[in-house]
Amino acid sequence: MLTHQPSPVRDPKASSPKAPSSLTLDSAPRPANTPINAKYPNKEPMWKKALLSLSLVDLGAGCTELLDINLLPAADGDNAAETAPEASASLEAADRAGDPNNQGNTIPGKIGGNFVTSVVQSVGPSVVRIDASRTVRQSSNDPFDNPFFRRFLGEDMPRRSRERQQSGSGSGFIVSSDGQIFTNAHVIEGADTVKVTLKDGRELPGKVLGSDSVTDVAVIKVEAEGLPTVSFANSEELQPGQWAIAIGNPLGLDNTVTTGIVSATGRSSSEVGIPDKRVNFIQTDAAINPGNSGGPLIDEQGRVIGINTAIIRGAQGLGFAIPINRARQIAEQIITKGKVDHPFLGIRMVALTPEVKEEVNSSPNSTVRLDIDEGVLVVQVVPESPAAEAGLRPGDVIFKAQGKEIKEAIEVQQAVEAAGVGNPMTLDIHRDGENLTVEVVTGTVGNVEGQE
Repeated sequence: MLTHQPSPVRDPKASSPKAPSSLTLDSAPRPANTPINAKYPNKEPMWKKALLSLSLVDLGAGCTELLDINLLPAADGDNAAETAPEASASLEAADRAGDPNNQGNTIPGKIGGNFVTSVVQSVGPSVVRIDASRTVRQSSNDPFDNPFFRRFLGEDMPRRSRERQQSGSGSGFIVSSDGQIFTNAHVIEGADTVKVTLKDGRELPGKVLGSDSVTDVAVIKVEAEGLPTVSFANSEELQPGQWAIAIGNPLGLDNTVTTGIVSATGRSSSEVGIPDKRVNFIQTDAAINPGNSGGPLIDEQGRVIGINTAIIRGAQGLGFAIPINRARQIAEQIITKGKVDHPFLGIRMVALTPEVKEEVNSSPNSTVRLDIDEGVLVVQVVPESPAAEAGLRPGDVIFKAQGKEIKEAIEVQQAVEAAGVGNPMTLDIHRDGENLTVEVVTGTVGNVEGQE
């Protein structure tokens, strides 16, 4: 339902012009609506040159390659998991911070005056190596596989195998004494088999309980009892400058420890260069390399603050981790429901800047004329999506979500995520010189691989 509103007063001295942000798509299906500037295929407008992504959310869009980002792959490329439909009981590993009766992995005190050594001795036994392998079918150019040649050589001639095993390794950490383990979704992606190696040398088969590629979180399970577990910090309380310790298996070098600080918090997925992920990352300068994926980022008290996930290739001191609060939310859904549902609207959008405004208004093919300077421009609307049902159109400019002023596409993402699945939310939009209020009921996109 659309209702009219008075136009907001814009301060002409407000913010200075900014470069346009990346386009963001808020749904998995590809929209069929005609976008702004649909013609002139040889001329790419500025807002189309920005990186397209699924903001709520389309996966596997290849954005990481475009921006030269590594998601710390497990070896021959990202290996991933077959999910098991069974879900185990909810997490045992509760927050132990500040618990005077904590009988878990507390820090025993500084060893030789070095708190890092104490942290590593306490948490290290809970960190595991994860080896994932999958069968890859190769295309064959062998002429002897050609039916024409086999006609003369005989069908009993041995055929060359077109399959090969692809394997890689990553890291993880134990969160329950009966064998639940957190890691990254891309570590176990598409895997036929998963092997977990404990620090004491035991090798156990792992079963994937589920993985969520939208947040890059996965949970696997090994059959064991009495395993050492980690404790958790509250990642919402992190401050830049705090100590950060990474433990994992980078480049096959097991039980490697690196230290640094929390360089920043709240890095958006667009800033990191992987806008198809619904995560605001922790940035750290603790050395992280391929193989650290899925391992814990730990504070000076030995509590997990994040899951190490991404690096920017060629950069130094730029590593990123999923905040543990977010990871636990996703893992709980994987364990209890066997899947993760993500709310979505179904729009492709871009931050409105002076450059974008000029590009749209000057295009002879555009049916839209913008007379507002800030907000988020709706570029396309997915047919039959919640946004389409609510009456949103290409050319609408969203300037408020849930009553809060917005200027960036990521802010719309965050508002949708906070609203949850199947809940109403209000968007204030500017259309053809008028302000309207639109109520949208969010939809859901299930993104747990291997699940119905």
